[in-house]
Amino acid sequence: MVLEKVKAILAEQFDVEEDSITSDTSISDDLGADSLDVVDLVMTLEDEFDVEIPDEEVENIRTVGALVKYIEENS
Repeated sequence: MVLEKVKAILAEQFDVEEDSITSDTSISDDLGADSLDVVDLVMTLEDEFDVEIPDEEVENIRTVGALVKYIEENS
């Protein structure tokens, strides 16, 4: 399941408990991601799911749920 994989990647990258991440978790506010973190995250997700996430889409993806939805619709 995409959500579970995304949660595992986020938990590892941001050193948080996987159980604390939900669809409503804000990538920047709740996980503390800065622009470099987001670039690293996007590259990891693109490799993991074989999907391309354009910069203009990244700007619109604010929550874990939005990220999962984008991956599901584009992979």
